[in-house]
Amino acid sequence: MSTSPRVLVVDDEDDLRDLLEITLLKMGLDVDGAADLRSARAQLGAHEYDLVLTDMRLPDGLGLDLVREIAASGRNLPVAVVTAFGSAENAVVALKAGAFDYVTKPLQLDQLRMMVQSALKLNVPSGPAVPSTVDSRLKGQSAAMQALRAQIARLARSMAPIAITGESGSGKELAAREIHAQGARADKPFIAVNCGAIPEALMEAEFFGYRKGAFTGAADERDGFFQAANGGTLMLDEVADLPLPMQVKLLRAIQERRVRKIGATAEEPVDVRIVSATHQDLARCVEQGKFRQDLFYRLNVIELSLPPLRERLDDLPVLTDAILARLSAPGGPPATLGPGVLDALRGYSFPGNVRELENILERALAFSNDGVIGVADLALKGARLAEPQAATPAPAPAASVPVEAPVPLVSPAPAPAGERMPPLPDLSVLPSNLPAYLERVEREIIVRALDQTQYNRTQAAQLLGISFRQLRYQMQKLGIQEPEG
Repeated sequence: MSTSPRVLVVDDEDDLRDLLEITLLKMGLDVDGAADLRSARAQLGAHEYDLVLTDMRLPDGLGLDLVREIAASGRNLPVAVVTAFGSAENAVVALKAGAFDYVTKPLQLDQLRMMVQSALKLNVPSGPAVPSTVDSRLKGQSAAMQALRAQIARLARSMAPIAITGESGSGKELAAREIHAQGARADKPFIAVNCGAIPEALMEAEFFGYRKGAFTGAADERDGFFQAANGGTLMLDEVADLPLPMQVKLLRAIQERRVRKIGATAEEPVDVRIVSATHQDLARCVEQGKFRQDLFYRLNVIELSLPPLRERLDDLPVLTDAILARLSAPGGPPATLGPGVLDALRGYSFPGNVRELENILERALAFSNDGVIGVADLALKGARLAEPQAATPAPAPAASVPVEAPVPLVSPAPAPAGERMPPLPDLSVLPSNLPAYLERVEREIIVRALDQTQYNRTQAAQLLGISFRQLRYQMQKLGIQEPEG
């Protein structure tokens, strides 16, 4: 009995079916053919297959029906469709229905071979499964994260374009990398591109590459992002920032799966899976005329939405443990959270999501004593505090007597007993740049404390009532260095 992967080809055109069968046989595969849906269903009932390749239009129905039936059956069987040239809508519909991938007529045999190889990787065992390394931003056992990981596992089996949405810091690129790592292209390149960071004049060269001498400064031939990601995944981060002229060129590259370098006369085939991401509402960008509807349609085949951290606060213990384990000094004691810290974090809204949590903990660790982070070390801004008791409202003044309350001058709070608190400087002239002014004041205070202690940082920290780590962190931030000699 043959151990070669088995493929079912469904097409009513004898010549095309023969071409497909010959191409697949030359790849060392076993091939069965069917001319209509009835025959295809009979073959599927009688044999186990590793791949189904079906035309969209058949004498007794649509190949799309076969796609949906196999998807609904739960069989671990990738299905690819053959669509007519220019029928991008049919390809998108098939991908949404569960198709693994598609090829267009007239067939490009090199593209067909790459697609078949990718599909068969999903069903060929390659030894014990090795779990991918999940970044801390995707950790957690909340219902939202369990559903997200299950969806990522399903999406990894398809070649359909994915549009990842989510707030800044929620882990969009990490989700894209996880989809790539769990899919058939895991051993191929993953190229992430920040579309908003590329100057418009350089975009075509960066995406598609250029030939030597194509323009002034093109001293050598260079591949673009599409060529660099060939066989793998190309992530277009902040895709909403692409200018309209570049959107047209990107759409053609995605549809035709071919690109032309600047200065070249011929196109070259590329095999990439497209994953896009943005924190903007792409549908609204389409309505506003900032984003092409046809490109939106091609990118948004499957949408993956990442939950913000404020909607999965139950994951905070797992997230903080993972982040602190990464931040702890090698060989040293592990960093930990002191009493009340988790409660304080739960009371914060995290507008920057898990990325902000990472920054908060990294800063807090620098301020902490002996690696134990306290609530004060967090320095949370705008955290939700306990609701104050409602005060009895003062009686309103009579309507006929307009009252304008004077604005009181704010006096500095008195210093706690036993603490030194020098008087405030003269503020009759307000600084035009408050952050720079405060930085200068802080720098001067730290330098004076260091001078008084002959640059003994431990004594200087005690003099200022802060931890040694806090002083070291501030010295690094402000660029304060111990004088030589």
